[in-house]
Amino acid sequence: MNVKPDFSNSANQAATAPAFLSVWDLHAYYGESYIVQGVSFNVHEGEILALLGRNGAGKTSTLRAIARLGNPELRHGEIWLDHQPLHSMTSYQAASVGLGLVPEDRRIIPGLTVEENLQLAQIAPPIGWSIDRIYELFPRLGERRKQEGVTLSGGEQQMLAIGRALCRDIKVLLLDEPYEGLAPVIVDEIEKTLIKIKELGITTVIVEQNAVRALELSDRAVILDTGSVVFDGSAAEVLENEELRAEYLAI
Repeated sequence: MNVKPDFSNSANQAATAPAFLSVWDLHAYYGESYIVQGVSFNVHEGEILALLGRNGAGKTSTLRAIARLGNPELRHGEIWLDHQPLHSMTSYQAASVGLGLVPEDRRIIPGLTVEENLQLAQIAPPIGWSIDRIYELFPRLGERRKQEGVTLSGGEQQMLAIGRALCRDIKVLLLDEPYEGLAPVIVDEIEKTLIKIKELGITTVIVEQNAVRALELSDRAVILDTGSVVFDGSAAEVLENEELRAEYLAI
């Protein structure tokens, strides 16, 4: 019988640091399809954590469950953000206590300019960065502030989606496939932005198929396989461990 190696108890796991975002024994379903199967991990304040795995491993579903989107349906488990029980909240309530999700499709609102998309994010408290500060972070958005958001390039739309999240007073930024479809030079620009965000103390969880780029950016990594955690440890260990990468990431 081919027994999978167990990497879940890595010595590099930062278990002694206090958890800022704690995910405990999540079980989530799309209808009767059991997708997230007992996922647990901690994210520490100011960290960038890469949530990785092959296609269908449950990465996006786990991110959606943390963001309390309702689909998949969370049927068991707990999610705590800075002592706040996200598992008992709606997506709106989770956002109000500091959770910011940038979904894979970016959700730029048609018919609104760049600036109007940003302004809409600030209609209700808690308000985060000013729009001028967003333009300082992403000068291209400032140049295109009067342009309809959906007519931007893919990279510019990703900047707008991240900028819109920062317009809220967020503690944790959840990014779903932020590099998808982007040229390497744009990925470089997004990564520089994420490093700046980290320096400001914002915690980030990134789901990304481009695992090497995500690992090079991240402090720690969690790898999922068929909806369960198979590794929780340092990003550097994954980059150095050829067996682990071949088994679960196909790289």
